[in-house]
Amino acid sequence: MTQFKTAESPFRSDSTASNMCGFTLMNNQVGVVVAQVMSTRPNVRVTPLPSMIRVDALNRMDVVYDEVSEALGEEPGYFDAAEFEESMSTHYGRMIHEDDRTIMFANPEDAAEYIGFDLTAGGSR
Repeated sequence: MTQFKTAESPFRSDSTASNMCGFTLMNNQVGVVVAQVMSTRPNVRVTPLPSMIRVDALNRMDVVYDEVSEALGEEPGYFDAAEFEESMSTHYGRMIHEDDRTIMFANPEDAAEYIGFDLTAGGSR
């Protein structure tokens, strides 16, 4: 008698932490420049696609606004959270906007620690 094995599905669920965070940019003039700036980071991988650009990082990444402004050939302060969100179509991980940068964290515990937020139910008293 022949025994058949069922192949493992490539669509299986995996709930282990990936330690990754990232965002997707529109593949336009600003998105390309943001991706170029981010590609200089050691823990960041940029993947250009036909209509979008994926930017993925291990653990944490900082989008420093004045670095992007300079790369765009603009004055400091030109690129900000509003400009970034206009170019970004989606993200994963925990996002924290500051005056001079947006920080992406892979793990919610790291983001909570960064902003001094207590993740325990009811908080500490």
